Amino acid sequence: MADKISRSGRLLDRTTLPEGLLPLILATVIGALTGLAAVFFIHLIAWIQHGSYTAAYYLFPRLGMWTYVLVPVGGALLGGPLIAWFASEAKGHGVPEVMQALVMRGGRIRPRVAIVKILASALCIGTGGSAGREGPIVQVGSALGSVTGQLLHLSDERIKNLVSCGAAAGIAATFNAPIAGVAFAIEVLMGELQVRMFGNVVISAVAASIVSQKFLGDRPAFTVPTYTFDSPVAILLYLALGLVAALVGVMFIRMLSWFEDLFDNWRFPDVLKPAVGALLLGLLGFGYLHLPGISFSGPTEFQLGMPLIENIPHVYGSGFTFIEEALHGQVSFWLLFLLIFLKPLATSFTLGSGNSGGVFAPSLFIGAMLGGAMGMLFQYILPQYAGSPGAYALVGMSAVFAAAAQAPLTAMLIVFEMSNDYSLILPLMVTAVTATFFAQWLYPESIYTIKLTRRGIRFSQGRDMDIMQGVQVREVMNPDPVTVHASQPLAELYQKFQETNYLGFPVLDDQDRLWGIVTLQDMRRALSQDSVKLRGLTVSDVAVPDPITVYPDEPIWTAIQKMAPRDLARLPVISREEKNKLVGLISRSDILRAYDVGLVRKQRGQMLEKNTSLRRQNQNEFIEFCLMPGHQAVGRQLGDLNLPGQVNVVSIERAGEIIIPQQDTRFEAGDIVTVFGRKDVLDQVQRIFSSAGEEDS
Repeated sequence: MADKISRSGRLLDRTTLPEGLLPLILATVIGALTGLAAVFFIHLIAWIQHGSYTAAYYLFPRLGMWTYVLVPVGGALLGGPLIAWFASEAKGHGVPEVMQALVMRGGRIRPRVAIVKILASALCIGTGGSAGREGPIVQVGSALGSVTGQLLHLSDERIKNLVSCGAAAGIAATFNAPIAGVAFAIEVLMGELQVRMFGNVVISAVAASIVSQKFLGDRPAFTVPTYTFDSPVAILLYLALGLVAALVGVMFIRMLSWFEDLFDNWRFPDVLKPAVGALLLGLLGFGYLHLPGISFSGPTEFQLGMPLIENIPHVYGSGFTFIEEALHGQVSFWLLFLLIFLKPLATSFTLGSGNSGGVFAPSLFIGAMLGGAMGMLFQYILPQYAGSPGAYALVGMSAVFAAAAQAPLTAMLIVFEMSNDYSLILPLMVTAVTATFFAQWLYPESIYTIKLTRRGIRFSQGRDMDIMQGVQVREVMNPDPVTVHASQPLAELYQKFQETNYLGFPVLDDQDRLWGIVTLQDMRRALSQDSVKLRGLTVSDVAVPDPITVYPDEPIWTAIQKMAPRDLARLPVISREEKNKLVGLISRSDILRAYDVGLVRKQRGQMLEKNTSLRRQNQNEFIEFCLMPGHQAVGRQLGDLNLPGQVNVVSIERAGEIIIPQQDTRFEAGDIVTVFGRKDVLDQVQRIFSSAGEEDS
């Protein structure tokens, strides 16, 4: 493998191509391959679904409805070992693993993930698992992009771009929605729009759509009647739909997360956990088919040629056929209402237990049920304003996905492209944005980031926030920045801009204290004013006084937060001890360097923790306790306590600040003390700290 990578890299080095052409070629190839993978995956799901249920009907006709319990369990028993033994990244809905690869590993994904994800997800969805097919294809496309970049020895940034190309291609091919695929890659994975990479993502999505249309047809995913938006009053009804969709989206996130935690913490073989989830799903489906008003075709009708899809409980699979019925207003209110809660439960059984599939389609399903139910309610209460319930079902799809994924642009575009209906674009926009912001206010994590947060990875705009918390400003700032004085003539400032090619300077007063900051933009603004006489002007006349500053011991994330509201490019760094004493300057390029420093540091820490975890668990541990008035340690120095040599006082939390103790550090009442050491002496240490002191102490 290494030889192949080396040969590919050397071939690329010897090839001279126009700038930008190679990324476009690679994006096209990745898009086309992802499109072919999507076609294969969709046909494989259909083949497994038809084969498994057909075999069950013909081989075991006496099972009757119990078929819907045993077939999902059989699929999980086959898929579970693939995930547990060959690629644990294929577990669940896959997108968080892609996001983690982008944030933590420079976009590097193992090649085997693509194969295992396709097989395990096809077995899960084909046998009835409540999951979508888009998550697996996103992960497969991302893996293809990552492997291509690794084979060609591309930089981390190029590999990340190819991963995004594969993800966009996956959405485009699965839903025949290239624009939504691009939006998904930018909004969910990349976290921000990078213009130089945008064209590659677009080309990849287009290539995937062309391939999928060639084999699967170019019709929209849903055939929807033409709905119109007639009454302005109805926008208030759609606004209410957005608020309720936020509640349902948060419910879905919390439910799926709870089941993931439940199964992750359960001491049971990982190979069999998906089968347990499938059993719960099967029992849910079995019970669902016994509800009044649920149509069901038995083995006799099936053998006479009844469509197989009508034999599958609505809580199984991606549910696209039933979504279309809701969009046409052909489903009763009570069934729509019931499925708002049963579909998230079915998906949580499936994916929470470790089966493989996506959450995109279940979110759309839940949204269609919610929208259809609320549409019927609105039509009953306000028939003159409400309009058709099918329109609310269509808009509800966008709203619930926007709330769950916190991605309003993707939600609007995916529903627009899947329905090919522009007439409801205004309700789509209002409802998706409302649902997103209300859901963010209720619960800050999305259905894609909650899994990463539990692993200790919190990121914003494609970067891990914890990494930015772990690097201090002093580690990456420029400690000797070029400065100007407030009293200097403006001509000298103009000359300094020309000599240094810098875009801004800190401004000092006559005592060399920070006075302000001046940028090239400030200079140009002054030069553009015809009424201003430049002769006699000084730097203080154009500079900004009292700028936003940062301290050297603050984390990089604090600097980012201070720069973001006004999009500042640099911040002066001042001393905590001496007022307005300039000690450095931090810029955007320094922050990018800080991210690389922090990433290496975090990965190194994880490796050390992994290597020492066994010894730590067996011999050592941390304890934490609070000192109260009258305790022996209060008022005494650390060096006076005669602690055993097998322990170490790690930190003291006092009034919200963390203190790293020295031998002369004096303890106070209310201190929270953290101690690390051997388990067999920690009780003795706590007694030394906490026992009652002498009366004269």
